Amino acid sequence: MDDQPVGLSRGLTQYGDADFAVYLRRSFANSQGLSQDLLQKPVVGIASTFSDFNNCHRLVPELVTAVKRGVLAAGGLPMEFPTISLGEVFLNPTSLVFRNLMSMDVEEMLKAQPMDAVVLVGGCDKTVPAQLMGAVSAGIPAIQLVTGPMMTGQWRGERLGACTDCRRFWGRHRAGEISRDEIQEVERNLAVTAGTCAVMGTASTMASLAEALGMMLPGTAAIPAVHADRLRAAEATGRAAMELVSSRLTPNQIITEKSAENALRVLLAIGGSTNAIIHLAAIVGRAGIQLDLKRMNELSDTTPVLVDLKPTGPHYMQDLFAAGGLGAVMRELRDQLHLDCLTVTGETLGQRLERSDGTWVDRQVVKSRTSPLQPEGGLVALFGNLAPRGAILKRAAADSSLFEKTARAVVFSSLEDLAQRIDDPDLDVEADDILVLQNAGPLSSSGMPEAGYLPIPTKLARAGVKDMVRISDARMSGTAFGTIILHVTPDAASGGPLALVRNGDTIRLSVASKSIELLVSDEELELRRKKWSPPSSTPKRGYQRLYRREVLQADQGCDFDFLLPEPQKE
Repeated sequence: MDDQPVGLSRGLTQYGDADFAVYLRRSFANSQGLSQDLLQKPVVGIASTFSDFNNCHRLVPELVTAVKRGVLAAGGLPMEFPTISLGEVFLNPTSLVFRNLMSMDVEEMLKAQPMDAVVLVGGCDKTVPAQLMGAVSAGIPAIQLVTGPMMTGQWRGERLGACTDCRRFWGRHRAGEISRDEIQEVERNLAVTAGTCAVMGTASTMASLAEALGMMLPGTAAIPAVHADRLRAAEATGRAAMELVSSRLTPNQIITEKSAENALRVLLAIGGSTNAIIHLAAIVGRAGIQLDLKRMNELSDTTPVLVDLKPTGPHYMQDLFAAGGLGAVMRELRDQLHLDCLTVTGETLGQRLERSDGTWVDRQVVKSRTSPLQPEGGLVALFGNLAPRGAILKRAAADSSLFEKTARAVVFSSLEDLAQRIDDPDLDVEADDILVLQNAGPLSSSGMPEAGYLPIPTKLARAGVKDMVRISDARMSGTAFGTIILHVTPDAASGGPLALVRNGDTIRLSVASKSIELLVSDEELELRRKKWSPPSSTPKRGYQRLYRREVLQADQGCDFDFLLPEPQKE
């Protein structure tokens, strides 16, 4: 340990007398009934995110107990502490607004409290990125543990899982195919166990990327929340944290340009959530790495979709676990990955994958490179005068017949405008139009919610329309599907070109050329720009004021400017 202070002797409270600080700290620690032997041990902090406002984390206390077991068995002292917990559907206006706040909480508690290493227990969408962001900035040895996905339920003989099926059945309800009583029955069967969404949504995508980055034990991303292996993984994570105490391996040594590219490659192969682009940009941004969307496109062109899970296929996360987990995917991609990247166990990615060679794989769920689900990656970035710094399309979950399209724009100026008019029977809209939502990006009053999944206007839905091109500066749930273009950057609230689109304008989309263009003359756009004014005022106080003043655009992960290392700042 190179004579560094260990355990409770680290990071002493300032009294002007170090010996007194140790004496006083141990005096109070004694009140917890710990033996003198334990008080001398290295400390592994356990960042707990249990909250009654976070159903995904209902079993976090069990995981924490198992982590403690592993730490004690390996000769350490486990110390649990709480942080902010972000339950996706319980936060207003949207959970992304609070991700950076949680990351600050995690960073400051890791730096302020005496711990030699930390286990980050997260799961629901924004918790894992917030924890990794905070851990990178704190610079202490850290290892990620996730709650794991839900198991599926059933309704009238059909397998259900949150939340792709949530949206599918809600769409049928809006179209008049499902009655009020039936949708209430569905509601009670969508989320039947603890854990994160049962599909390859944002939570499972971020768990997969944490494993791909090397920040998590191998084979642990897809273990269901209620499976006994999840507890065994938690115990093993506690033991691994004690190994980090000795190795002093920090997130900055694991999260590098090469491992970030590995994570991007895996994201494309699993058909993962569009949200992951924002979160990965924020995580690697804390390490001084800029996520390049044009480089992502290059990777996407050479990375097939291999995982056949909802929202792009029929299977669920528990099926991926049984099929071989993320290791099965990464072994298929082996010759495209940087195998010399370090992982949290101290071994390289190549060594990690080599240990699992020969493991059985269910090819119904994880396809081979020679017979992929789709020949190109699940995500693509689009550029053009409508999105100078990029926009994201999840092509794996979209209708390819809409990929090359020139059509009329039907514009909604805000979420409120959308809610008021989308179901108006007199709305001037046709199935061939492009729906456009403005002022739902990071600088909007709503803070970039998952509102990009614009509903099909009721009169079109009842006529059988299932998909339309939809464009916005908002996000979309990783469990959603459709030909939906998101994260248009710069956003409308900052005066980006999206703010200048008007009803009846023509928009040209070309996925083949990775472009999205507003077919309006430069002269007309300049006239519109001169008449434009910001849609909302800056909040007067508190965190919301800080957020609006400091948040960056989607291509920089919507992080705060002052949290980035110097080279990353604009």
